[in-house]
Amino acid sequence: MHATGKIAVLDRRTLLMAAAATALTDRVSAQEPPNRVQLWPGEPPGGGGPIGLVRVSAQGAVTNVSSPFLEIATPSPPNGAAVLVAGGGGYTYIDTANEAHPAAKWLTEQGVTAFVLIYRLPREGWHNGPLAPLQDAQRAMRVMRSLADTYHLDPKRMGALGFSAGGHLAGMTAVRADFHSYLASDRIDEFSARPDFAALIYPVVTLGPPLDHTSTCHELIGDHPSPAARDEWSVQTHVHRGCPPMFLVDAEDDPICKPAHTGILEAACLSADVAVERHQFKIGGHGFGMGRPDTPEMMWPDMYRAWLSWIGILT
Repeated sequence: MHATGKIAVLDRRTLLMAAAATALTDRVSAQEPPNRVQLWPGEPPGGGGPIGLVRVSAQGAVTNVSSPFLEIATPSPPNGAAVLVAGGGGYTYIDTANEAHPAAKWLTEQGVTAFVLIYRLPREGWHNGPLAPLQDAQRAMRVMRSLADTYHLDPKRMGALGFSAGGHLAGMTAVRADFHSYLASDRIDEFSARPDFAALIYPVVTLGPPLDHTSTCHELIGDHPSPAARDEWSVQTHVHRGCPPMFLVDAEDDPICKPAHTGILEAACLSADVAVERHQFKIGGHGFGMGRPDTPEMMWPDMYRAWLSWIGILT
């Protein structure tokens, strides 16, 4: 009886995954929808989580992620590079309309295959809490490499791009690639989880005071965390010599992810001899995505393209 119940749970999640993919298809574009791949063969590590279908608001905010997955947007032709894209939302939702999907579209225009990550949100009932999104991101990097032959990709030219809380997630994925956030379960987990490069756009970096008044901090470790928890979930504390090169973007007037976040990460990278390039715009606020028309921050994608060429990702 117990075994039968387990099979029922797995089947339900498979059905939820299919429904989630259908729900998001209508939000992407009128073009041919991207392929979608479920991250985990069964229940995600740790168990728990929400029930029912994934929810997508009219503004493209994704919540109720019961089965995390990747949306794969392929260019024609692919140049062999790939990027994992993580939208922000303070770990309370995932911004696809303003951040993840426009970034994926821009990447494919450069010949880069984009993998949009629909990750678990830590306070949606997951027993592993703050580990859940990091587990998904590490698994996603491994899934990407497992699909290299299928999508004509170079497994040594795979990076991460994240916005706001998604920037925190991309940053943690970059600096904690050797951290085993879950137990290996299949051959996919034999692949490396390390991004070869990382771009963090107006990211949350530190969960320490005085920069701890963010939704990211609240959702991951609560309002009264221990110093150990702050260090555990701050990006800069894990920077080491083996980290991939970093590309950082912020705005001086950002009221949510204050520019001190990227300043702290830039300093940590320089101290650890990690290549880092930082661009700061005087105005832009928060949540400008790929850049608003006729504003200074719309220049950052061109800067990113130049950086990708400089580090040998775009040829």
